[in-house]
Amino acid sequence: MIEHLRIENLALVESVELDFGAGLNVLTGETGAGKSIVLSALSLLAGGRAGPDALRSGAAEGAVEAIFRMDGHQDVTRDLAERGLVAEADSHSDSHSDAHAGREAPELIVRRTLQPGGRGRARVGGQLVPVATLAEVFGGQLEISSQHGSQALRHAETHVLALDAYANKTSLREVVGREVARIGELDREIRALRTAEEDRARRLDFLDYQRQELEQEDLDPASIAALEAEHRRLTHSERLAEDLATVAAALTGGDGDGGSAEQSLSMARRALVSALRMDPDLAPLAERLEVLESELQDVAVRAADYLADLEIDPARLEIVEERIARLEKLRRKYGQSALEMGSQREAILREIETLTGADVRIRALDEDRQRRVVTANESAAQLTRARVQAAKKLAKAVEAELGDLAMAGARFSVALEPWSGEGASPGLETGPSGRERPQFLFSANAGEEPRPIQRVASGGELSRLFLAIKNSLRRADRNMVIVFDEVDAGIGGAVAERVGRVLAELATEHQVLCITHLPQIAAFADRHFVVRKEQAGGRTRTCVARVEGEARIEELARMAGGERVTEVTRQHARSLLERR
Repeated sequence: MIEHLRIENLALVESVELDFGAGLNVLTGETGAGKSIVLSALSLLAGGRAGPDALRSGAAEGAVEAIFRMDGHQDVTRDLAERGLVAEADSHSDSHSDAHAGREAPELIVRRTLQPGGRGRARVGGQLVPVATLAEVFGGQLEISSQHGSQALRHAETHVLALDAYANKTSLREVVGREVARIGELDREIRALRTAEEDRARRLDFLDYQRQELEQEDLDPASIAALEAEHRRLTHSERLAEDLATVAAALTGGDGDGGSAEQSLSMARRALVSALRMDPDLAPLAERLEVLESELQDVAVRAADYLADLEIDPARLEIVEERIARLEKLRRKYGQSALEMGSQREAILREIETLTGADVRIRALDEDRQRRVVTANESAAQLTRARVQAAKKLAKAVEAELGDLAMAGARFSVALEPWSGEGASPGLETGPSGRERPQFLFSANAGEEPRPIQRVASGGELSRLFLAIKNSLRRADRNMVIVFDEVDAGIGGAVAERVGRVLAELATEHQVLCITHLPQIAAFADRHFVVRKEQAGGRTRTCVARVEGEARIEELARMAGGERVTEVTRQHARSLLERR
């Protein structure tokens, strides 16, 4: 439900704010006062195109902003959530329905701005969105019936939605659609797997070669580190022997020249022991020197042991270098570290498992597909039976409504055109919307064969037909915002009163906005707004105000009697309000 509408700098409107309510809201006013501007504003909120002359002359920007009360719109709320848009709870807002009283009613602010040349932006819940999002989200919730405006009935794809809602089978159609879509996905996956048989065999051979290449080597990080250390020792074994011999000679005097570190330390220790007899404070130095001598002896022993164990083995070096070369080759292909190469090996094993299981996968997919084909076909058959029954009932209900709307000779029917089956998946006997394509047919004149409504109905006829259909569907598809213009074209008197009653009846399940010139219709409104033109500062502007009490009687009297309002026309206005 639209709770609040603000229009700025649109055509003749400088700034207008309207507080709509639940039920029937009517807008009246003299011809040319600007009632159609409100209609254009609502069309913009539903994603309609903005004309190049939509802006008020001299304005840099125009805007249309509405507060939508989202009670009962779970589908829209879910669609918004999928797009990352959230309707906010407003605990301070008054509810317009006793059923909703005492609850927090979620609200959504929608804003559409316009710049010169028809450019503009859209925001939903404060977030910038493409203008097309407005049509996607609100196209099915805000419908406009106008001779020149967007009319849902002119689009045949909406007929299936209306018929299934009337049959209470919308969820069944959605089941068919989901199953058909999933069957298409399965067909593509199965086809891709079967087409790739040869490619899969070649890929398996290549992966198996890589697996063997990686598994032939010990990729344990500790083993690789030990191998690289051994390679360094073998590569530099001769230089290591020379260096360790020098160390041994320097420490122990093994080169025969004397003057070794061991001899020097021994001489220093003896001298320090002698000095210690004369000065006991030298004891710490003597202890440290003793430790140094012990450490020196240990280093000398270890160096000698290393030298004794050191091998100069060209054959072993060749073996190690071959393995090092293989590791370098693997590193270039699979990663520098043992961890990276191990991860690559695991990935190869997983892909091998996936490819070798392709046949199993195909069988599983085919079994899933067969189950879904059965479900889709059975659901489509149920949907067809329901549509056949609903089509007859809906046609009868709409024709009865048309009779009440002074179109007694009109005929309405629902044709169920068989699904063509073009491009169907094997075994599938339905399309995504079922086995048939519902089409609304209409004839305004007796003796004329009904034809698709988008080709035969005039603006006024289409508005009344739309009203008749919507009223027949009012309990099947609730909580919409429905806007009527031209619904009173070519009618008056008692017929207009019947139209008003039907609008009021429809408004028990939907919020209805109606632009009318007839007091018989306006009298049924729950809220009545008057559109007027006025001049200020040398410019003309459109103003909209809600009328109640005597002001409303004056407006109804003006509509009934023209510019000259008399006590007779006022009394007529009062009688209209009393008969509602």
